[in-house]
Amino acid sequence: MTVLLPEPVFEEVWHGQLFALTVLLNEAGHFSWADWAKKFGISLKKHGFDRELNGGEDYFTAWLDALEGFLTETNMTGQKDLVLIKEAWKTAYLSTPHGAPVSLK
Repeated sequence: MTVLLPEPVFEEVWHGQLFALTVLLNEAGHFSWADWAKKFGISLKKHGFDRELNGGEDYFTAWLDALEGFLTETNMTGQKDLVLIKEAWKTAYLSTPHGAPVSLK
């Protein structure tokens, strides 16, 4: 008997994590889904995505940009903090052996 596994919903783990975080923040009342859709649409246009997207890297880069905008506009975090955490993840990624999980220390 052959078992067919479903295709992954997200191309990358971080795409799913970003989606889940956005839903969690929405459900916690930090923003409405209508406000999110508007912000995300602006982000897509800003990134020049005037073509159909496949839900991959370019789509989630725009998604991340929109979420970061919400986080800074609502004072949940500051732009400086976002830069610092991105640099910490970049350093962790570059110093982690291939195949090992990346984590912040």
